Amino acid sequence: MRADRLVSLVLLLRQRGQLTADTLARELEVSTRTVLRDIEALSAAGVPVYAERGRHGGFALLPGFRTELTGLNHDEALALITAGSGRGEQVFGLGSALASAMRKVVDALPESHQATASDAAQRFLVDPETDLLSRRLVTKEVPDTTMIEVRRAVLTGHRLRIHYAATGQTPQWRTVDPIGLVTVRDRGYLLAARSGADRTYRLSRVLAAEELPEPAHRPNRVDLDRVWGERCAQFLSSDHFAVLVRVNPTQRENLLSTAVAVRAEEPDADGWLRLEVTFQDLRHAEWALWQLSTDAEALAPQSLRTSLRDRAAAIATRYGDSS
Repeated sequence: MRADRLVSLVLLLRQRGQLTADTLARELEVSTRTVLRDIEALSAAGVPVYAERGRHGGFALLPGFRTELTGLNHDEALALITAGSGRGEQVFGLGSALASAMRKVVDALPESHQATASDAAQRFLVDPETDLLSRRLVTKEVPDTTMIEVRRAVLTGHRLRIHYAATGQTPQWRTVDPIGLVTVRDRGYLLAARSGADRTYRLSRVLAAEELPEPAHRPNRVDLDRVWGERCAQFLSSDHFAVLVRVNPTQRENLLSTAVAVRAEEPDADGWLRLEVTFQDLRHAEWALWQLSTDAEALAPQSLRTSLRDRAAAIATRYGDSS
């Protein structure tokens, strides 16, 4: 762990030049005292780190202390750097590791590629925290300690105990055989088996986890894309409240963000979209479509149309009195 931090410290000084101990501490997520100890260790190992005293001082490397990696061309480096700007890595708790890897990639590039790749990457933004309507996109993060246990069990092939909070149920401990990890729209899932039955767990609902020493009961090789496809098909065929709805294209993402799943989608004659979506129940469907106001119309089932009509009539009655 410390070796990785020392490498990251050197790379930060290479790429940014002179930095204060406080800045290095923030970047490496450690204390200032730890940074000072690391600087001493680097100096003792022969790395040419020197300190500038005074108000605008800090630490820096002697010029020319670097290596180059010539195997990456400009587009390859740009792809890696851009990938590091997304939020998907946060789902599996790999954000700091990816940031460290990006520093290594940038530092190892030939100098002629380094500046142009970094400048070009600034022109790309992947998954910003807000959309055009200024709504903040919130992704519930899994605690690092929990994610490390889950990730380690998946990679080592060991069984896993998870404290899981299923919807509407009291959290319970469960022992599972982990198969793989999947992220979809910044939501992470653990694919596993429990007592031989397929199970899919939302990572944000895993409150705690513990890797067990015994090996998991799972095949040596897995086609995760195929397994995920099968689980999705099984989920879509389960007993949910199906709704046929017309929606203004500008509200499509809002509808999909509240629905459980989308079974079909096609354009309608007037430019709107006609979708078959599922919700947890009638109450969930009524709430979701009410949020879209006149930008959506429930076509079926009739029970949902009646429920929305009654709600609209109650609102009209409430505000019908001009006094």
